[in-house]
Amino acid sequence: MDGHDHMFRQRVAQRYSRSSLEKKRLWYCILFHYILFMVMLAKLAPSILDYFSIFILEIEELEVPEPYLWEWIWLSSFALSYFLLEAIKRNKINSLKCYIYGIILFGYLPLLYCIILWFGEVYTFLFSEDYAEILDIVFWKTYPYGLLLYSFILLALQVHSFSMYFSYSLLVSWKTRSVRKND
Repeated sequence: MDGHDHMFRQRVAQRYSRSSLEKKRLWYCILFHYILFMVMLAKLAPSILDYFSIFILEIEELEVPEPYLWEWIWLSSFALSYFLLEAIKRNKINSLKCYIYGIILFGYLPLLYCIILWFGEVYTFLFSEDYAEILDIVFWKTYPYGLLLYSFILLALQVHSFSMYFSYSLLVSWKTRSVRKND
């Protein structure tokens, strides 16, 4: 016990405390992803009920616009939380990588597609001075539908970006641990 043991223990303790902190932050990201999932599910509820031939007058009266393909694809990103939970619980690098790649594919890409799809209408609403052009925009309950989608996208991008950052940080932490184990 010449003091080197203490330094090694401090390094290991710091790595484990960082890993624990990143796991806790990822739990919060999952929670916010679930909340956004419920919001999108509520938006898609009329279409889901129509598919099963279930008629609820109150929901039909909301006149929610028809869903786009990107919304269904983004909704499937909810299933990726299984990989993240598995990675957090068992410190699995492969599950964490599956989550990271899945969020890029099913989280970011549909949101990017929506940004491109609705950019024209949002730009027209924000910067056009011609009232006739503004009337051509899709509205839902007196709100521009593109702006509503952009507000959802802003929140979803924040949740995905934080979860990607914390996941990558955790991945780097676990990889340095596994490299040191092999040495």
